[in-house]
Amino acid sequence: MTNGSLAESYLLKATKRLKILPVLLEEESYSDVVREAQEIVELALKGMLRQVGVEPPRWHDVGSILREHRERLPDSVAAEVDDLAAISAALRKDRELSFYGDIDFIPTEHYSREDAERALADARRVVSVATAVIERE
Repeated sequence: MTNGSLAESYLLKATKRLKILPVLLEEESYSDVVREAQEIVELALKGMLRQVGVEPPRWHDVGSILREHRERLPDSVAAEVDDLAAISAALRKDRELSFYGDIDFIPTEHYSREDAERALADARRVVSVATAVIERE
């Protein structure tokens, strides 16, 4: 499998998963929207990296790697790298808490509709940018 076809596979997975977020939002499953959005963003960003010939690391927040290889991206996308990296970092921070919670943190009680809507909007933005990078070649 080439980097390009693997990048396309990541984008396909991210795009399909994006379709479930409005359902979770409608069900008021806000913590699940946040968790799924993080995974979507991770797939999309790793797909972008693969598309430009960078092997992504096996950790969840690849924003720093995206910044490091900004020059490999189209100019219009390179201008958005800092925002994409910030989205990745913010969602990464909530990855485990939104899913598992903690002794003093109940995910279903902590996350609000606003949190979920922001995560959904961020995931849509990242997938849109990744689509521009991966489908251009």
